[in-house]
Amino acid sequence: MNRWFFLVIWLGFSLFGCSGERAELSHNPLDVAFGDPFILYDEDTDRYYMYGTGGIENGFMAYVSDDLRKWEPQGTVYTSKQEKAWGTKDFWAPEVYKREGKYYMFYSAHWKENPNNELENYRIGVAVSDSPTGPFIDMTGTPLFDPGYPIIDANVYFGEDDKLYLYYSRCCYKNPVESEIADWARKKGLYDEIEESWVYGVELASDFSSVIGEPQLLLRPPLSMDDKQAEWESRSVTSGEVNRRWTEGSYLFKHDGLYYMMYSANHFAGENYAVGYATSSDPLGPFEKSVANPVLQKNKHEGGVVSGTGHNSILKDRDGKVWCVYHARTDRTGNERMVFLDKMEILPNGQLVIHGPTVKPQ
Repeated sequence: MNRWFFLVIWLGFSLFGCSGERAELSHNPLDVAFGDPFILYDEDTDRYYMYGTGGIENGFMAYVSDDLRKWEPQGTVYTSKQEKAWGTKDFWAPEVYKREGKYYMFYSAHWKENPNNELENYRIGVAVSDSPTGPFIDMTGTPLFDPGYPIIDANVYFGEDDKLYLYYSRCCYKNPVESEIADWARKKGLYDEIEESWVYGVELASDFSSVIGEPQLLLRPPLSMDDKQAEWESRSVTSGEVNRRWTEGSYLFKHDGLYYMMYSANHFAGENYAVGYATSSDPLGPFEKSVANPVLQKNKHEGGVVSGTGHNSILKDRDGKVWCVYHARTDRTGNERMVFLDKMEILPNGQLVIHGPTVKPQ
C-alpha cells in the first residue's frame, strides 16, 4: 500500500461519517431567496418552518427543515385570492406564532381601502391556520387596526404577565422630520426634506383581534449629528442614496430581566442596511440604544462579500443555540436577498453580539 491509498482513506473519513452518509455543513447564504426571514421551531413536529417576503406574488410561501441546513419549499401558505383578503399587493414580513394549537401569521400589505390613492397604504393583518404550512386564512377581512398612517413589520412579544405586545414600524411615507441631518442634506444640495420611519409598541388583545390603548413611540433616528447613532443610521442619506432614514424590522426579546429590541436602519434595498439594538426595563420603553451599534452590517468595506444585512428575527433551536436570522446580499447573488443564519449571544456585561456576517460553515 502506498501513500495515495492512505490519502484516499483519509479523505473518505473526512467527507463521510461511520454510517457512510456525507457530512453536511451549513453555509451562508442559505438556498432560500427571502427578505425579512422568520423561522418557527414547532416542538410538536420537531421541525423548522421559514417564512419571508418573496417567492410568490400577493402572498407567502414557506420552507421546512429538519436541521436548519436543507430547506424544502412547501408552496403557497397564504394567498390574497381568498374571500377575507384585505390586502392587494406588497405582502411583506410575515411572522408566525403558535398558540393553543393554532398558527397565527402577522404580516404587512397594501390596504384596498384607499380613498385618497396613497402610494403607501400599508397596514398589518392576522391570518390563522391549523398547520404551519397553511392555508392561512385572514381572521376578520380587515387590518388589525388603523393608526391613521402606513405601518409595516409586525412583531409580537408574549409577556410574562400574560400580556401581549405588538411592535411595528411607521413608514417613512409623508413623515418628513426636521433634524441636523435634514439641515446638512439641504446645505449639500442633496434633498429638500428627509422622511423617517419610527418603531411603535402597543398592547395587543389576547385573541389578536385588536390593540389596547394608544401606540407608544419607542425608537426613531437621532436628531443630532453628535448622537453616536447618527452616523450609521443616516448612511442612506449621507451616501446620497435616498432622502429617507429608517427604523424598522423590530424584534423584541427578554434576557436577564432586560428587554432587548433589535431593529434595522437604512434602505432595505441598499448596501448600508444594518442592525442595532436598544434595551429597556419595560416592554413599552423607554429604550436606550447600545453604544455597540451597529451589531450587524456589511463587510465589503473590510474585504468581504456581504452587504445589505438586515430585518432580523431570532431563533432558539432544539439544542438551545440562539441564531440571528436575517437577509443579506453577496457579490455572487447580486440584488437577490438571501437568508443568513449567524450565531448570537449576550455577553456577561449584557452586550448583544452577532457573529457575522459569515459565508463559511457554521
